[in-house]
Amino acid sequence: MGVKKKKGTQLTALTICHQDVETLRLSADVEGKNLASLLLRCVQLTDGVSQIQCVKQIVPLLEKVNKNGLCDPTIESSLDIIASIYLSLSLKNPLKKVLASSLNELPEFYLSKAIHSFTTRLQEELNTTDLYSYRKVIDNISSCVENFKLGRASINNLLKNVLHFLQKSLIEILEENRKFAGNHIVQTRLMNDLLVGIRVSMVLVQKVQGFQGNLWKSSSSPIWQSMCGLLSIFTKFLSDDDLLQTIHSTSGLAIILFIKTMFHPSEKIPDLVSSLLLRSVDCTSVPEWFLSSCRSLCCADISGSALLFLCQGTLAMLDWQDGSLGLSGEALLLDTVHVLFILNSEIKESTLELFLSRILASWTNSAIHVLKSSSPSLKDNLNGNSSIVGRLLEYVYTHWEHPLDALRHQTKIIFKNLLQMHQLTMERAELVTDPFFLELTESLLQLEWHIKGKYACLSCLVECIGIERILAVDKTIPSQILEVMGDQSLVPYASDLLETMFKNHKSHLKSRTVGGIWIDQWHETWVSPLLLILCEGNLDQKSYVIDYYLPKLLNYSPESLRYMVKILQTSIDAKTEQSFPSLGYCNSRGALGALMACLRIARAHGHLQSATDTWENLVSSARIKQGLIHQHCQVRLDTLGLLCESNRSTEIVTTEEMQWIQFFITYNLNSQSPGVRQQICSLLKKLFCRIQESSQVLYKLEQSKSKHEPKNELTKQYPSVSLQQYKNFMTSICNSLFEVLFPGSSYSTRFSALTILVSIAEVFPTHTFFYILVYLKFQFCCLLFRFLWEVLFLAYNSYLYIIKFASKGQKAKKLSPFSLTIIWQPQTTIFMDFAYYGKSFYSYLPN
Repeated sequence: MGVKKKKGTQLTALTICHQDVETLRLSADVEGKNLASLLLRCVQLTDGVSQIQCVKQIVPLLEKVNKNGLCDPTIESSLDIIASIYLSLSLKNPLKKVLASSLNELPEFYLSKAIHSFTTRLQEELNTTDLYSYRKVIDNISSCVENFKLGRASINNLLKNVLHFLQKSLIEILEENRKFAGNHIVQTRLMNDLLVGIRVSMVLVQKVQGFQGNLWKSSSSPIWQSMCGLLSIFTKFLSDDDLLQTIHSTSGLAIILFIKTMFHPSEKIPDLVSSLLLRSVDCTSVPEWFLSSCRSLCCADISGSALLFLCQGTLAMLDWQDGSLGLSGEALLLDTVHVLFILNSEIKESTLELFLSRILASWTNSAIHVLKSSSPSLKDNLNGNSSIVGRLLEYVYTHWEHPLDALRHQTKIIFKNLLQMHQLTMERAELVTDPFFLELTESLLQLEWHIKGKYACLSCLVECIGIERILAVDKTIPSQILEVMGDQSLVPYASDLLETMFKNHKSHLKSRTVGGIWIDQWHETWVSPLLLILCEGNLDQKSYVIDYYLPKLLNYSPESLRYMVKILQTSIDAKTEQSFPSLGYCNSRGALGALMACLRIARAHGHLQSATDTWENLVSSARIKQGLIHQHCQVRLDTLGLLCESNRSTEIVTTEEMQWIQFFITYNLNSQSPGVRQQICSLLKKLFCRIQESSQVLYKLEQSKSKHEPKNELTKQYPSVSLQQYKNFMTSICNSLFEVLFPGSSYSTRFSALTILVSIAEVFPTHTFFYILVYLKFQFCCLLFRFLWEVLFLAYNSYLYIIKFASKGQKAKKLSPFSLTIIWQPQTTIFMDFAYYGKSFYSYLPN
């Protein structure tokens, strides 16, 4: 199956109207060196990439003109056309960003002229009455505000007009959306336009310089009136059930932002927002403009979802850092979380539950900011023994196994922040002996290990207070976690927790002790339980531990491999070790299987860079051969994987590895398990790929080395010697495989041999400089056709038998080849397999 390529950003070439083209023609000079000539060449190009190169030349050209002290009268008209070009480009077109980036470096001499051009053109855009052009204008407003000096200056000049346009466009788009009720395609597009309009309004308030003063706050100011109008619109959006929840959410953010920008004095903003959230607004004490714009929010019957998004806006839009909100801000923080607790008991819709979890996580972040410079009373309200933290912990315990992944993730954030909150309320107390952390640790450890949320919370607790306290409660925690790794659903959680624990423990031991004495304790805690599982655990436990836990442990502590090998080799030599009683039984993997699994993972992850040098010190050749002919199939596969797999595809295959592979093939082609045969062929193909790629490296070394050059350090011999060894090895392998393809050999042997030959033919095409000799192809062709003829003969007899059987009182049915395969095993299976696999051989058969 092919991989579908991701479609890149489409670079559409820019175009301008005929009138602007004519203007550029009239302004272009004969030499074609002025700005008008450059723009004319740019618009005549049809390739967007070439146009980008032209756009990048605009500022250097103007800088050159400015240095010469010349004032070209055509530049003003050219700048006007540049403004038109910028506003005509779509928001996603890279040309728009390149043009903005270039114009940000415009010489100061031309700034006033360029701002005038952009202001004029933008004013024309704002005057449009076409509702379906509003989105393009809104996008242009957004692009002008974001990282574009000329655009932001133009917006500032037209702030009154821009706000009026946004107010008008949002009203008209909303009315258009109601007209198309039931047409979901059109409504989705229109509501997306509404969403963008709200966001652009917020960006304007946050980034445009015109809002920094107080002159616009007069009730007669057009800007003020437009702001009140927009605030009124956002209030309607917040309570409109026909709109998307994302619009409700963004409207809640916009309402709080506008209140923060418009309300005076700013010290009373927390009190006003608190009264909104608590549904206790005193209409006699609030300004008239607020009452007229947000009247529906002052009512006691405001919906729960509207209240939820107002809480979100409160936490996101107010400045919680450095205690800038004062004591009233602390009171608002407590009021907000109480409202969220009430909503938690009322909200049942899953999407709103997700919003609530995110807002609670946001609340804990805000609480952390406030606690860094808070009053003692707030610390008392937010320490681990407070009712607020207790209810938040209850929320975590209730939702940490929620079906929604995103919600479970938020519970982890909430729990982690709660630990940090309690730390900030402590005064010079020891974390490990703190009653809150002690009680929390014990309560978590008492829970059953099948509770998935327990793992994430324990991980956060370890990061906060360290692993020592947990190990002090129960030293068998690592073994307990490894025991549950037989359950596939718990494996990712368990392996992540173990990784957090052993990393924290190693850092703690290294900081506490001098020298390498600590490593023995670390190995005893984290490696010994692992080895016990690898030797004595059930099949699922071993597989998941090898796949998930062992790689993480070796990646973090590669030096632990030598300890693993030492312990396992001692167990193998002792035959019956009390720690590993299963050792010595041929039908189990035992310590030898554990040893090969550890070495295989280590090499696959790059911890055994040079196989021969390392294995001379770690494991003997006799041990490797013992693994290659072990009665347990997984031990054989792990040992073969150790030889075939490597983190470097160009790693040289050594002479010892070639000898071991030949030894393996001699005794393992007759496996009765289809799965084992498949894995053997897959691993050998990896080895062949290594040979093919490393041979290319060796060939280049051979070509480039001088006659007096010393031996190659990678191979400890001349590259030509290794290439010849490769050739001899592959020839020997093919001869061995061809020898077992006689008509009387077993099905499994012939299937394995032919599949391996297929892999060789795929990896080494006929043009490779040292492989696929003519006589081998001819021999392969003869044996293959002789074998297939035997299979076809058997299949034909099977078909005659089935037809005969069907004619005797049975209803005749047309049988598919797959039916034959099911009825007549194993010979027809080989035929079916090679009807597919044999396709790759067509290019290798002689004419």
